[in-house]
Order: sequence, then structure tokens, then C-alpha cells
Amino acid sequence: MRAMTGAGNGHSFLITCEHGGNRVPPRYRDCLAGHEALLASHRGYDPGALAMARDLAHELQASLIYATTSRLLVDLNRTRGHPGLHCETIRAQPEATRCEIIDRYYLPFRTRAERLIAAEVAAGRRVIHVSSHSFTPVLDGVVRRADVGLLYDPSRPGETALCAEWLACLRRRSPALTVRRNYPYTGKSDGLTAYLRRCFPAELYVGVELELNQRLIRPRQRAWRDLRADVVAALREALGRPAPR
Repeated sequence: MRAMTGAGNGHSFLITCEHGGNRVPPRYRDCLAGHEALLASHRGYDPGALAMARDLAHELQASLIYATTSRLLVDLNRTRGHPGLHCETIRAQPEATRCEIIDRYYLPFRTRAERLIAAEVAAGRRVIHVSSHSFTPVLDGVVRRADVGLLYDPSRPGETALCAEWLACLRRRSPALTVRRNYPYTGKSDGLTAYLRRCFPAELYVGVELELNQRLIRPRQRAWRDLRADVVAALREALGRPAPR
């Protein structure tokens, strides 16, 4: 994990993307045969989340951990035992198959993130972790009324302060955007950041889930590039680190 240039020895940055693609490894394709439409939907992955994660990692000079296997196979943003860890089809597979998927895809991702953070904490540095996601504009007939969501645990002062400042900076840069905190999900819901909060104290770990509305994600269009640039620039400003010249 690399510290952001000019950030000093007190902080490190980690970017993760748990739902970066909808790939199904060949050995499991029969399990999801006939579900191609589902794989291409928001149920299969988070469109745009990996592009956002790559931009954040590049600009912050941060380590990036990402996955391109479909969340239908295993959801890396769910704890073991959560009913949404696997989709219905995978849940119907033999236990040996499910355990193999956990060992091949879930544990390496989660263990790598935890170990990177533990190493930085052991070195006396606080880790700022941004987990990149996107959300469908309409869910179960309800329109989501936000463009950008910042999810955090309000009981952790570092997360509260960072998200308040990030929101304010992004609104100043892009007044037309609707930016909300703990929307469209609560920041305390089950997820990788929630799990890591149980592993590391608030003064040493700051975990935020960034959520972008998928209606704004238009590959190869300037507006989509500009949105990502504004999100990164606003975070830099919130951290007191202007972009390098």
C-alpha cells in the first residue's frame, strides 16, 4: 500500500472495488447458464465502479484491490453467513462447490485487504479506505434520488468528518449533482467496510463506500469522465491535498 504523495507518514490510502465485473470462470459457467441477462444487469456487477476505483487509486497513489468475477458467483461485499453471499443458483450447488468458490475468490480478496491495512496500522499509519460501487437508478419501482452517495458509520468521527467535507467540496465543484450521505444504503449495513471496522479502531481505520448512480455512467462520454474527475478532485480537496501540478 502506497502513501499518497505529500501526505506524510501519517496516512495511507486503499481503494477497493468488490463488484468490478461480471466474469464467470469457465468451471462455473454451467451453474449460471441461462442467466446472461441477470449477469449483464446491476445484479451481476456495478457498472462504472472499477473505472472510478482506478481513477481514485491513480490520483491518490493508492493500492487498488479489485475483482471482475460476478457478484452472482460470490459477493465480496458480504460477510460469510449473509443470505446474499451467493445468488440462488449458487446456493443450490453442493457445499463443496460453494466452499471452493469461497477459497478461490472470496478469501483471497478479503484477506489481502485486511492484511494491507494491518501492515499500515502496525507501522503507525491511519488508513483511509474507499470502496467503489454504483447503484441502479430504480429499485423495486422506487426512484433513487441521488447522483452520488457517501456511506459511513456516524459513530466514527473520522468517517463523519471526511464525508461531510467530501460532500461539501463535491457540491461546490458540481452544484447540479445531488450528493447524499448514507444513501441509498446505510453505511452501517453489512459490507467490507463494516467488517473492517470491527477489526481496526476508528482512529486508525476510516472506511467509506462511494456510490455512483448508474444513470450517470456513460462510457466514452465526456460527462462521465468529468464526473469521475470531480469526485477525485473533491476528495483531494477534502483531504487538504490539491492536485499535483
